This record gives sequence, C-alpha cells and structure tokens, in this order.
Amino acid sequence: MTDTYLDSPPLTDEQRAVVEQPWDARVLVTAGAGAGKTHTLVRRLDALCGHEDPEEALEASEILVLTFSRAAARELRERIARHGERARRVRAQTFDAWAYGVLQQAHPDGAWGDVGFDERIVAAAQAIEKGALEAGDAVPPAHVVVDEVQDLVGGRRDLVETLLDRYQDSCGFTVVGDAAQSVYGFQIADPAERADETGRFFDWLRGSYPDELVELHLTRNFRAATPEARTALHLGRRLQELTDPDEAAEVYEELRELLLEPANTLADLTAPLTLRALRGTTDTCAILTRDNRQALAVSELLHGHGVPHRLRRPLEDRPVPHWVAELLRSTEANSLAEDRFRALLAEIPLPHEPNPGALWSVLRRAARGSGRNVLDLERLRRAVADGRFPDEAADPETERLVVSTVHRSKGLEFDRVIVLAPPSVGELRKQRQDELDLPAEARALYVAMTRARQDLHHVAVPELPILRRAGAGRSGRRYVGGWRTFDRFGIVAEAGDVDRERPGGQGDEAVAVQAHLLERVAPGDAVLLRKRHDVPLGEDQSPPYALVHDDREIGEVSERFREDMFLVQKVNRTWDPWWPDEIRGIRVDALETVTGSVAAGANAGLGDRGVWIAPRLTGLGRFRRADVGGGFEESDEERNA
Repeated sequence: MTDTYLDSPPLTDEQRAVVEQPWDARVLVTAGAGAGKTHTLVRRLDALCGHEDPEEALEASEILVLTFSRAAARELRERIARHGERARRVRAQTFDAWAYGVLQQAHPDGAWGDVGFDERIVAAAQAIEKGALEAGDAVPPAHVVVDEVQDLVGGRRDLVETLLDRYQDSCGFTVVGDAAQSVYGFQIADPAERADETGRFFDWLRGSYPDELVELHLTRNFRAATPEARTALHLGRRLQELTDPDEAAEVYEELRELLLEPANTLADLTAPLTLRALRGTTDTCAILTRDNRQALAVSELLHGHGVPHRLRRPLEDRPVPHWVAELLRSTEANSLAEDRFRALLAEIPLPHEPNPGALWSVLRRAARGSGRNVLDLERLRRAVADGRFPDEAADPETERLVVSTVHRSKGLEFDRVIVLAPPSVGELRKQRQDELDLPAEARALYVAMTRARQDLHHVAVPELPILRRAGAGRSGRRYVGGWRTFDRFGIVAEAGDVDRERPGGQGDEAVAVQAHLLERVAPGDAVLLRKRHDVPLGEDQSPPYALVHDDREIGEVSERFREDMFLVQKVNRTWDPWWPDEIRGIRVDALETVTGSVAAGANAGLGDRGVWIAPRLTGLGRFRRADVGGGFEESDEERNA
C-alpha cells in the first residue's frame, strides 16, 4: 500500500499490518500509551472505504465507530477530516449517542431522553438482539471499530458482545485497547463482580473467535518526547496482566516513586510562581486528580486565585451548544438553506471560530428537510428535546488548562501534566479499607503519568472538603459535611440544577436575561443562589432559589435541586431543616440550549419554539446564613479553615 499522506507520519510496519487487514477480518489491536492509535485508525478507516477492489470497499454507512467520550470521538473526526482521503463520511459516535439512535429506531415513541445512561445501554442491547438494526432504514454494520475496549465492562461490554454475536457471519471488526489502561472497573459496585470483569472482553473475543481472531500490537510510543514523559512506559507490560494485589502494590509504589522524583516537584498550587505559570500557560496543561472530590477542590482553589480553566464534566454529559437556541429563535421560517444558515450563524457571538460547512453537514444529517439541501428547524428542535443532538456539532474544548479526574482524561494527551501526589499503599489501605482495588489504583496512576508529551510534575494535594451523599445508595446528591453527622456546609452543583421548563425572567425581562447570558456570561463565571422566600414549594422540597450573576437574576433552580436540598438538609425524621439564605461558590460550566414549555417561551417573548439559553452549573456551593445585622455568618467550616 503506497503511503500518500504527505502531511502525516508514515505508517510503521506494526501500523501497516493493522491498516491492511481485510474488511471481514476480526482484529484485536493492543496499543500502548501514545502508540499512534488514532493515526492508525484513521488510515484503517480510509483503507476500508477505499480498497482497490470495489467489491472489497465499504460505504461509510456500513462502518460503525464507537468511542467512550465526545473528546475522543471529536479527535477521531478531526483527524479524519485532516488526513482521511476516503473516510470523510464515516461517523465516530459515543456509546450513549449510538445507543440512543438504536432506541429511536426501535421504539420511536419512547421517552428515551428521560432514561438514564446505563438503562439506555441495556435497552439498546436488547433492541439489537431483537433485530433493531434490520428494521426500516437501518443498515447493519459490515465493520465495527471500538476504541479503548479494555474499559468495556458491564452494560457496554454486553452491548458490544450482543452486536458482534448477532452479525458474526457478516461483520468484521477492529477493536483497540490496552489492558494496562483499564480504569473503569469501579463502575461495577460489587468487588467480586469487578474482579470477574477484568479482562473479560478480551477473554470473550479469544473464546468466540479461536481460529479467526488476528491479534496485533502497536508498541512504539510517539507521544512522550522527554525522559520525564517516558518514565512510566516500561511498566505497561506488567500492568496488562496485573491481577494480584501484592504485585499491584509493588508496581503502584514503583510508579509513585518515579512520579515523586524531586526534579518533578512543583510548588504548592497556591504558590505565586505556580499560579503565574498556570495563568500564563500557552501549552495544553492538565491537572489530574484521583477522584471527583480532588477535582472539585482544585477547581475551587484555582477560581479563588483567578486562574482560568475548565473542569472536565462526566463523559455522559452532553450539553447542546447555546448557539442552537439563537439559531432557532432568529427566524420564523420552518427550514433553512445553507447560505441562510451561514448568515445566521455568523451573527451569533461565539468564543471560537466555527466551521460552518462541517456544522451544516452534521445538522443536515440530524434534521434533513424535505426540500433539496434544506435544514428542517422543527426536526432540529425535536432532536434537542429528545437528547439526539449530534455530538459532532458540540462546541470544541479549547481551554489550555484543564482540571480532570484521571478517568475523564482517558484517550487525551497534553503538553504538560500535573498529577496530585498519590498516597502510599499504606495510606490507601487506611482510606479505602475493604473497597481498595490495588490493580485499578496502579493502572490509574499509570494512565495519569502517560498523558504527557513534554513535562510531568507532581504537586501536593490541597486541603479537601468532606463530601458525603444524601439518602441511600451511590447516586444521592453530594454535599459538604463535617466530622459530625449533622454538619451541612454546602452542596455540589450538578448539570440538572437549573429549571428548564421556564426561561429566566418574564416578558421583556426574559428577553433581557437572554441577552445578558449571551453577552455577559462565560464558563467559569460565579453564580450566586439566593433564596426567594422561606416557604418550601412541596412537602419534600426546599424553598426556591434564584440564580444571580452580576446582580441580575438569570434563572431559577430546578425541582430536582429543591428535592435534593431537602434530602441534604433533612438530617433525620425529627430534624427541622434550615434553608441557607445564599449558596456561594457555584460556577457556570457552560451555556446550553434547552427546550421547555412552548407557552412559557411565547409568554416570555422568546418566540413559539419553546427553546432558549440556560446556564449549566458546576462546583462546590457553600451555604451562607444572613445574620441579624444584614450581613452573612461564616459557616463552622469557613471559620476553621
């Protein structure tokens, strides 16, 4: 195969072996950290679409590409756009987005937007088993590409196995993974079940295709450009087979010792030199944390010192960009031609330079009109309302500094990586006790240390809040507590905390609020939650809270937030809950398009499409109580800080 990609690296022999496999081959690729996996997959897709023999070439619609995160899907699509000669129409999708499409095909009247991520995955596997990909206009895949397969556990593993099982006689696949980077076992709550999931998909492949499976390896690292960035790579092979806790403890301590080299030490995150470097960084930089509590604390600290950054949201969170609401509300027409779409998009203020041609193609695929080359705006509105807005049209993530858990950084790379200093095995055992999974801890630390292209540093863990969950189970609302069981100091903001049924403000005020959001509100801005009155809106709810930005009300909290506040503050059945007058420290994660009541939108002067912009919230909110003098009391936690 002649290498015609003059502006991209030539294929190595290992990569070429992957690329040149026939379309009906069953291929398992083990790709170590930074081994040129994405580059290889782009060339593989190009080869599948452009085989010299027309009978061996596949159409883009016959190829299914699945990834874990929108960032990974976006990177693959961008690489295809830059370097793919024949695969430009191939779509890379997240598991959630694809599962949603399968369910819409199988059960178009189902309210899938109201169903949780895990439930959608399970339902999609059941629909595939019953032939959902053979009904109507659906096209069963001829070739499936799955990235990061080491993290296929539980429902997602069952989904992929069901898909490959059903089309085993007509479908090839290329699956890529590295057992050394398997870090999502924690999604399985039961430790015994979690241990069973380790390597289970690899075992299933080898057992299901004993004579057909082609196992290939990508071993050369292209990411790490310095000795510091390469420091952990030699341990990858040991981590691939790691299951024994005692051996895992040894590997973890070896990784920890390599990371904690004095030469890699940064001053405290609050040190003037560190803060100045973070504010002025022109390279991509990630501060990687072991868990969400650390990530929230680091983000709060950086905001407190005026350091712009982005806190990476959960992989399944998929906000619709705010410009979609402006586009839908900027015209009364039911459809748009491409030139009109481009003109309207150019009038919307955006923090980045969009690619109108690419956006047009993506939106047309999701909301094709009946006329020639026309976008149906009502279909686009329904796609937003149903949670089917295409991932490809999401806003790019352009911030130079990112705060992220290790798990949310999977598949990404940065010029500079700062890892919060990991605890020793002894400290881990004290913290986790019966829940400690040492192989998973070792792999997570390895993943963190192999994200860097140039510089790898460590920094001391800042003081952390005590986070607990309200109610029973692992899904209750997190709140800031104390050593006493009845301590309540704050609440963790979540994506669904803003009321979506009604826009902020009414009448002319709602129009002004939309203008304020568009012109004055940016990700990272502080939002104050202010109690409207003392009367709860339901038996199991708190009073309502207004969202305030720069002394202007921009919305109200949702019913779910009020219910969660009640659970947080209702310490026990006899406890009389108190309601903070203000909640401070919450930030804007993004501005997003939401759909609500058409009547509410029309009554507010926002047109008759029932669509508007709302802030999406994140961060640690701290409770404040007004004192008799009109000021605000410090909480016990603030007083003792």
